[in-house]
Amino acid sequence: MSAQMYLAYDYPLLSAFWTMLWFFLWVLWFVLLFRVIVDIFRDDEMSGWGKAGWLLFVVCLPFLGVFVYLIARGKDMGRREMAQARAQQEAFDAYVRETAGAASPRSSADELARLSEIRARGDITDDEFRRAKELVLSGRGPADQPGTTASPR
Repeated sequence: MSAQMYLAYDYPLLSAFWTMLWFFLWVLWFVLLFRVIVDIFRDDEMSGWGKAGWLLFVVCLPFLGVFVYLIARGKDMGRREMAQARAQQEAFDAYVRETAGAASPRSSADELARLSEIRARGDITDDEFRRAKELVLSGRGPADQPGTTASPR
């Protein structure tokens, strides 16, 4: 028999399962460890000395530190995570509302009123006003046409 066949006999399926289980538990442990460390820094109510103490406990005795942290402060971890997610969502929504409000296109009535003001000031002639009015009423703005200039805002 070749060496590859011996390897197959020496490493049964159950052993492969246990290896995968330990690998995923190892990854899960690091995810949990880093979430606890992030939560320590995220907590605004904890003092600097408290953060330093918890961090020292979690880094020096990781298994015991993480489990004690989860027992002592685990319930509030979810609340802090939800508060941060809510704050990020509100900031994003405010940004979208602000950006969408500033970039919203003007209505035809607003555009015609602005053209009327420009004509009243004498910045454009009656013929230019008539052509721009036709463009606005047809659904194309005066700046969309080649050869015309956009009026100042």
